[in-house]
Amino acid sequence: MPINIPDGLPAKSTLHQERIFALEEEVADSQMIRPLDVVILNLMPTKVETETQILRLISKSPLQVNVDFMRVSTHEATHVSADHLVKFYETFDAFSDKDYDGLIITGAPVEQMDFEDVDYWDELCRIIDWSQGHVTSTMYLCWGAMAGLYHNYGIRKRVRGAKLFGVFPQRLCDEYNFLTNGFDEVHNMPHSRHAAINVGDLAKHPELQVLSEGLESGPALIATRDFHEIYVTGHFEYGRDTLAGEYWRDFHAGKRIQLPVNYFPDDDPEQQPIFTWRAHANLLYRNWLNYVYQETPFDRSQIPATIREMGERVAGAASTDGTPGKF
Repeated sequence: MPINIPDGLPAKSTLHQERIFALEEEVADSQMIRPLDVVILNLMPTKVETETQILRLISKSPLQVNVDFMRVSTHEATHVSADHLVKFYETFDAFSDKDYDGLIITGAPVEQMDFEDVDYWDELCRIIDWSQGHVTSTMYLCWGAMAGLYHNYGIRKRVRGAKLFGVFPQRLCDEYNFLTNGFDEVHNMPHSRHAAINVGDLAKHPELQVLSEGLESGPALIATRDFHEIYVTGHFEYGRDTLAGEYWRDFHAGKRIQLPVNYFPDDDPEQQPIFTWRAHANLLYRNWLNYVYQETPFDRSQIPATIREMGERVAGAASTDGTPGKF
């Protein structure tokens, strides 16, 4: 099924070239179907590239999805035109009274800063708090995952001695989990970050389940047991050449940069990278949207009540079988 995107979004032409169907609003409105409503809080400076990457993954679902874009008002974007932001993005004030089936909070290149020193931290906390009662399921990506875990659970991050940069193997912790249904026992995930979550803090929260992890990269997929919150510490959304672009950007800027691990054939940056995570990235987003579709109500105004019911079911299951609940 196609995704429904704002009229004229630049990502549309790229998606059409890849034979991904993206309906514009006028056509989608004529279809008699209840699409999922997903909002993307895009914190990345390369907004158009990030839009395209995430929409590419959402489009693999057989469900129709309406996509809106949110930005923070307390930070001035410098890598995208003001016209693009005005045309396609709204600030949180436009969303605060609405209910959504899904929310995606992207990463941001600020992981070496203390959370409280990020200029939009207070606004991000308000958005996360809003999502707890107004969004059926929220997916946090990379720094967004660290920010969500810190705000929701007090799980700290630590700055790594060296940047985690490359494509790393992750081993499944539960092969029968709904969110990773269809995954191989080992899957690859791109990472590009200077920070990591504090696993000691994470271990204090049994209401969070680690779905996959790597020896070097640490926990990769983390979720609450009702999937109301999903944390992805890497970049499943990255395209084949994204890490290459980051490498060559820093190389030409004269910065000290290591080759991405497990990425270029024979560690030769002149060769085309091998795309080894695409299938699992598609599976994750397909499984996530499928779960949201199964849980979210037809009447959007009932989403807050549904969220409460999801938590109560998990808490009830915990009281009978010993599985830690969310609440």
